[in-house]
Amino acid sequence: MGKRMEAAQKAYDKAKVYTLEEGVQIVKDNAKAKFNETIEIHVKLGIDTKKSDQLVHTTVVLPHGTGKTKRIAVIAKGEHAQEAQQAGADRVGVEDIVEEVVKGKIDFDVLVATPDTMKDLGKVAKILGPRGLMPTSKSGTVTFDLANTIKELKAGRIKFKADAYGIVHAIIGQASFDAAKLVENAKAVMDTILRVKPSTSKGVYVRSISLSSTMGPGVFVSHK
Repeated sequence: MGKRMEAAQKAYDKAKVYTLEEGVQIVKDNAKAKFNETIEIHVKLGIDTKKSDQLVHTTVVLPHGTGKTKRIAVIAKGEHAQEAQQAGADRVGVEDIVEEVVKGKIDFDVLVATPDTMKDLGKVAKILGPRGLMPTSKSGTVTFDLANTIKELKAGRIKFKADAYGIVHAIIGQASFDAAKLVENAKAVMDTILRVKPSTSKGVYVRSISLSSTMGPGVFVSHK
């Protein structure tokens, strides 16, 4: 264990569950890397990930964004392509973007597609899928409402889903954010997780919550 990590772990009680406000401040105080560390929230859920009706997979617009600029590419034709360009998409096209992906060039962070162009993405689905870049209706990236979608993505809309262990990992900002903004972003994520609780999930739904920075240790917090 490095000296910085060891010092960080001595700065708080690892067995204690802090308030969200306290946890955010602890994580910020111990984010001492030479770069602007990303702050994440990790939520362990009481769901059975082997059952499709208990999967948690949705999106949320963070009130204060992620602190990162997303490059947005849009697969669209005609007037929809014009709408995407006017809304501020970084790339708009169809065949040209698909061919670049086939050749291994992916110069975007989010790919949005209109429903009528999904057939054009068939040849790159196996490339985009494993990278989490394939547009889906569930993530809100298959839509004709391009203007609002691009606006939300630029403003800080993120997608998240529970992993195989039932844990949701979501970015809530950067270490340089004010603590209050990180708290509000974390609350937005938690409110969304609670709102999409599967009706078939029984028992304790939220089992634990922790916060951490890119290079820092985890801090357990309460969601109440």
